[in-house]
Amino acid sequence: MSKKPVALITGAAQGIGYACAQALFDDGYDVVLSDIDAEGVFKAAKEIGGTAISCDMGDRAQIEAMFAQISADHGPLSALVNNAGIASPGDFLSYDLGTFDKVIDINLRGVFIATQLAARDMVKHDIAGAIVNMSSINAQVAIPAIPAYCASKGGVMQLTKVAALALAKNNIRVNAVGPGSIDTEMMAGVNANPEAFKMAMSRTPLGRAGEASEIGDVVAFLCSKKASYITGETIYVDGGRLGLNYTC
Repeated sequence: MSKKPVALITGAAQGIGYACAQALFDDGYDVVLSDIDAEGVFKAAKEIGGTAISCDMGDRAQIEAMFAQISADHGPLSALVNNAGIASPGDFLSYDLGTFDKVIDINLRGVFIATQLAARDMVKHDIAGAIVNMSSINAQVAIPAIPAYCASKGGVMQLTKVAALALAKNNIRVNAVGPGSIDTEMMAGVNANPEAFKMAMSRTPLGRAGEASEIGDVVAFLCSKKASYITGETIYVDGGRLGLNYTC
């Protein structure tokens, strides 16, 4: 059993999840990194100094097995970061229902399952825990080519509020972070296209893409005592994008 508080970060093989794991490790957590990419997550965990578990967040049985393993090997969680997610773009009129369901399963259903399991364990062990869900600016705005992703992130925003209200009596805080344009693998296509990148930055007042570490820092803050009176909120880390109306 770990003598440190234990944090689980899903989708942690790279990008934002990796940055969240690094930030929580730096804050003194025993970090458990999970990802469907087994090779990638084991490499990431070794680099950071954490533990790796391969898990498909669209599969309830795998999620339950992961939580059972963490409980046996490390003890109860003090923090959970629900970061795993996929976008799966496509044309709205021909968007495949199977693809839609897969995105919802991972991005929303998986978040609910993990949140419920983590909260049950926190309540059982009387832990004043923190849960942080990865939402997106696309919970508020939308892109027509990613209908399932936008729907899932809107759901994550509402699920965050519901869980925060339900778990407040147990002193478990639940918040979300909504990234804007962050320099990760998901933004690689935009970065590789000068015109697309210019357009994205034209909608970002700070004029640059964010770094994954800038998301990790906010997640670490929300898991810390410095955020002890914050729950049910989504903090948008977007370089000012949601506040932008139009420019002349």
